[in-house]
Amino acid sequence: MTSKKIWRATLLAASLSLGALPAAQAELTVGVVLSLTGPASGLGIPVNTGFALWPETVGGEKVKFITLDDGSDPAKAQKNVQRLISEDKVDVIIGSSTTTPAIAMGEAAAEGQTVQLAAAPAEFPEGKGTWTFRLPQSTAVMAGGVIDHMKKHGVKSFAFIGYNDAYGESWLRDLTKLANEAGIKVTTAERYARADTSVTAQALKAIATNPDAILIVASGSGAAMPHTTVVDRGYKGKIYQTHSAASRDLIRLGGKAVEGSFVVSGLAVLPEGLPDSHPSKKIAVDFVNAYEKKNGEGSRNQFAAHAYDAYLILDKVVPVALQKGKPGTQEFRTALKDALETQGSIPITQGVITYTKDDHFGFDKQAQMMLTIKDGAFAAAD
Repeated sequence: MTSKKIWRATLLAASLSLGALPAAQAELTVGVVLSLTGPASGLGIPVNTGFALWPETVGGEKVKFITLDDGSDPAKAQKNVQRLISEDKVDVIIGSSTTTPAIAMGEAAAEGQTVQLAAAPAEFPEGKGTWTFRLPQSTAVMAGGVIDHMKKHGVKSFAFIGYNDAYGESWLRDLTKLANEAGIKVTTAERYARADTSVTAQALKAIATNPDAILIVASGSGAAMPHTTVVDRGYKGKIYQTHSAASRDLIRLGGKAVEGSFVVSGLAVLPEGLPDSHPSKKIAVDFVNAYEKKNGEGSRNQFAAHAYDAYLILDKVVPVALQKGKPGTQEFRTALKDALETQGSIPITQGVITYTKDDHFGFDKQAQMMLTIKDGAFAAAD
């Protein structure tokens, strides 16, 4: 046999040998876009820490992360998604941690027909955001918890001090509707920008209406400044905060001023306060224990829980989507969306989530609890 024939025979044998090997395991590519810098970094950074608790595989597939910073800027968040879809061919997108960037991302996700798991309660006009599924509770669910607590404790009126963006406006809309139904008066609605360093004018206007309570709609470390301002200006009534303020930053920065206030929260902040019968209690307690073992006692927060919940959800639906396509294909991405809408109830750290074609929030009132701040720590409120 000539050397040329020997070379060809060797090449053929090698090809046959390679063909006999099992196919390489597919890789699930997850694009993450968070506000890791800028005014909203107080939310993005803790969300990002939650990914450290993901296992190496999700639904049987190895995971590859591509993480980008949106700088708290909606335009940058949208460009990040466009890049992740067109260049990196991601299978799913998680983020943003802030409402306005998350909404901008949803537009790009829909255009690129790629599922977005938003780590903020982003809301869209009807017919928009069709590829966006939310990890946090809707403002309607959380606002219901606030109004129920107010009714229980005899609050007849409250003033609103909140962000002048999509998060603030969605809270004001849902609160106003529920308050009107409950016979509770909204005395004034004072707004401010996330980047503002003072809300003295808004605080004074709110206090001047003599409300039974004041609700502050802010997030992360930024929630402490309006709270302390209200207290420093002599307000003695009840003060409420939203689930975006449910972190240790509020207590650390607010100090004595936040003692006795109320924070409507997701379950992962204090899962020990849930009844044993709650379907999320064990999941949430296990998450908190694992998270604090890694990050230190008292480090728990509902924002990191959103990242972990993304794993719990994907672990259920990825195997379903794999029946119709492989990661890296549009067939898989479309099947993932269909699986999310038809999977049914999935217990996660923040409650039981049930996405449908018409409901991409999926939570009911079992996904919220009212906390108070007592002796520098969160406690279950009466």
